[in-house]
Amino acid sequence: MKLTVVGGGSTYTPELVDGFARLRDTLPVGELVLMDPAQDRLDLVGGLARRIFARQDHPGRITTTTDLDRAVDGADAVLLQLRVGGQAAREQDETWPLECGCVGQETTGAGGLAKALRTVPVVLDIAERVRRTNPQAWIIDFTNPVGIVTRALLQAGHKAVGLCNVAIGLQRKFAALLGVEPPEVHLDHVGLNHLTWETGVRLGSPEGEDVLPKLLTEHGDRIAADLRLPRALLDRLGVVPSYYLRYYYAHDEVVRELGTKPSRAAEVAAMERQLLTMYADPSLDEKPALLAKRGGAYYSEAAVELAAALLGGGTPYQVVNTYNRGTLPFLPDDAVIEVQAAVGPQGASPLPVPSVDPLYAGLMANVTTYEDLALEAALHGGRTRVFRALLSHPLIGQYEYAEALTDRLIAHNREHLAWA
Repeated sequence: MKLTVVGGGSTYTPELVDGFARLRDTLPVGELVLMDPAQDRLDLVGGLARRIFARQDHPGRITTTTDLDRAVDGADAVLLQLRVGGQAAREQDETWPLECGCVGQETTGAGGLAKALRTVPVVLDIAERVRRTNPQAWIIDFTNPVGIVTRALLQAGHKAVGLCNVAIGLQRKFAALLGVEPPEVHLDHVGLNHLTWETGVRLGSPEGEDVLPKLLTEHGDRIAADLRLPRALLDRLGVVPSYYLRYYYAHDEVVRELGTKPSRAAEVAAMERQLLTMYADPSLDEKPALLAKRGGAYYSEAAVELAAALLGGGTPYQVVNTYNRGTLPFLPDDAVIEVQAAVGPQGASPLPVPSVDPLYAGLMANVTTYEDLALEAALHGGRTRVFRALLSHPLIGQYEYAEALTDRLIAHNREHLAWA
């Protein structure tokens, strides 16, 4: 079995490689190809990846290349984990929206739109080359904003599924609180990428006993602290929102906080410099503890399980991003939703979802409209399309903000926008 990671020079990659090594029975990788245009990073990450495989006696081989066509040729699955513009572009995404009093974040709000505009054309070009070279390969997208990027891939007819680590992180956290193994926990996870709620936590199977009320009663303080939301809010809602909902439920508070400290991008850039120095050490043969602070917790487990299921093995029920197709009747069939699905060689089929509270359905519908307009802007460009997408976003919504943010977005991203 051959797997290819596009963006293989990322500091995330050793986390992924460690998962492939540990879960070799789930996903028997014969060749893992790390592809990245940055040869210097690729050399460092590739060296550590080989040492991780060797330490864990993995029989597969790891190859590195800057040639995309060579990388994807013959691959059974292609994982996308790229960042167009690097951490420098992320730094901008997190700062210029604050000038207008709006959240600066890499996947939510105006910064998320900027990332989508830079990313969608690049991902679609990669996907076309995958289809031309190897049309049977599955594309697994971990590149943010996952919902918009996955919809672009599906709309263009690619064999694609989107992946996020929020759900698996919550599954692991709930399992620890309940004192059970993670596979015993099944989430009633509903929403869009980075806009999700856990409306039930079931033991044993997707139809098992719902223990969410027990979790909130016995562990609500800890869950609320992790989300940085009031315990009283969780009790009133009766659900567990993802931590991204704080941008909506406490927008102004978050804006004030972000204005008083260095950006997350600056923190991550400093961390990446440390990690790459570590990766250069020929005696290092395991992922360093610092990597856990980089983000992407449990990404490797989620990616291995998804790839295995798509290729005929693994766990059949997983939280993924895929077409709605009537699962949430208040959204269009071609909206991309993030829910638990049955996953196999034919793709992902969402499991039935109980009726969704209007409090959440309304916000999902609003953000789906924004994602529609964001994808139009990413595919066709133009200042008016950017403005319309920004005006539609529930975190913006005022024309003066949308005008100012449009100007800043284009100014900061001109080198990545062919139409600008």
